[in-house]
Amino acid sequence: MSASKRVCVIGAGPSGITAAKNLLDEHHDVVVYDYGNEVGGNWVFSDKPSHSSVFETTHIISSKTLSQYDDFPMPEDYPDYPSHQQLAAYFQAYAKRFNLYPHIEFHTLVVHCSRDSHGKWHVTTKKYDQVKTEIFDALAVCNGHHWKPRYPEYPGGFTGKFIHSHDVKRFSDFADQRVLVIGGGNSACDVAVESCRVSQSTDISWRRGYWVIPKFIFGKPSDTIGGVIINLLPTAISRKITSLMVRTLQGKNKRYGLPEPEHDFGFHHPTLNSELFYFIRHGKIKPRPDVKRLDGQTVHFTDGTSGEYDIIVACTGYWIDHPFFDKSFIDYSHGDVPLYLRMFHPEIPNLYFIGLFQPIGCIWPGSELQSKLMARELSGRWKRPDNIKTLAQREVDHPDYKQIKTPRHTITVDYHKFRKRLLRELK
Repeated sequence: MSASKRVCVIGAGPSGITAAKNLLDEHHDVVVYDYGNEVGGNWVFSDKPSHSSVFETTHIISSKTLSQYDDFPMPEDYPDYPSHQQLAAYFQAYAKRFNLYPHIEFHTLVVHCSRDSHGKWHVTTKKYDQVKTEIFDALAVCNGHHWKPRYPEYPGGFTGKFIHSHDVKRFSDFADQRVLVIGGGNSACDVAVESCRVSQSTDISWRRGYWVIPKFIFGKPSDTIGGVIINLLPTAISRKITSLMVRTLQGKNKRYGLPEPEHDFGFHHPTLNSELFYFIRHGKIKPRPDVKRLDGQTVHFTDGTSGEYDIIVACTGYWIDHPFFDKSFIDYSHGDVPLYLRMFHPEIPNLYFIGLFQPIGCIWPGSELQSKLMARELSGRWKRPDNIKTLAQREVDHPDYKQIKTPRHTITVDYHKFRKRLLRELK
């Protein structure tokens, strides 16, 4: 066993709090810095967009049993898909149960992190007007990857309101407005569904086809059904079966006026939504192709049609960003993310990324297992492989899913396979 380490954890979101909990379990000295005023990260609703990316009606898109921490199950009376209020309460209960609050410094922005010649981390923070630098033995980066909006670029200009889904908080803002939603992911479909309840009109623009999965299949949460298929069958076959099952249950996208996916299920991140097709067929949401150009409040589409809008909501994802690192040191905003088990830097032994992956499923159980592995290594109870650089590159070259090349898909893992890999390391 190694001596206790002083560890800095950046962020008190779902990944940060499980990192802190598991480090404390191994008797390390932990300090957590968080810019907000409560644990839970994005799941703490705020009208300030910079603090949260959930809106007033947000529910989780993975089911309760596949989203909870192993060490702290969700309450039995929680629904299959808990609301953001229930999730915030869950994360706060977790922090209280494991006495994390004394280790967290809220309202604290991490400004810069650097590593000296002895391997120590110098972490500079700013709290209100006070700037200080502390020294740590290890650094756990848990700042999330759903906080820096990625905007699309089009020729021309829009004179209405052009916002990102990150800015959407209350749908009363869309009352009697002509709304265009750009994107086909979970946020886009949720924004389209919720805005169409109050808007004058809502259109949704897709540049390509998406797999839209209902939240329930055969009366059970979809991810539990999908997990059975994935665990029993090889990837290629499970993809084919899932694709056939979804098309059998819902029909093809073209029946709803939407483009078909170009590949089988799994080649891009699926969308979980049970209401998009319903509202399209009820005339509340109008499908549109990709945007060609903007002209005042007129949007021209690639099929030659156009529409007039008051609000455009770009649901076009987020940048991976670690603003506290010099770009010359670490920059994962473009290209691949070569980390072993999506957490271990191949050349810096005391740097850990917790939750820097996008599962087809929920992040938090994987973050919990990553945190246990980090804590054990720091205690000397686990040793990273000698060929870690080769293994990290192998994860880039041979991912769980061979997906289309987009920024969103650089960190994708399969929930069940990734969990199994982490559990094998912890045995």
